[in-house]
Amino acid sequence: MRFLLTNVSEQRADETLQIEMGKFIQELTQAGVLLATGGMELGGSLLKSVGGELTVTDGPFAEAKEMAGGFALIEVGSKEEALELSRRFFEIIGDGEGRIQQIY
Repeated sequence: MRFLLTNVSEQRADETLQIEMGKFIQELTQAGVLLATGGMELGGSLLKSVGGELTVTDGPFAEAKEMAGGFALIEVGSKEEALELSRRFFEIIGDGEGRIQQIY
């Protein structure tokens, strides 16, 4: 099962956080669980299609703090495994919010 994990955090990356996150990423990569990871532009562009016409609104938006700032695409055996990896991720970065969505 593939899951897209996204996160929002105001945590500033210090050297200790970077080292711990690097170890975590290496562990998941070696286990064959991590398919892709990266940061994302806050805001981006909002696309809306109505009646065949596409409207594009470029960010940043007023609520950019609620936008995902990073992602990981993982492949695990269950949603419970995805939740466990997310729990470990937040142990490293501290407070924040995330979302798990299964990819079909």
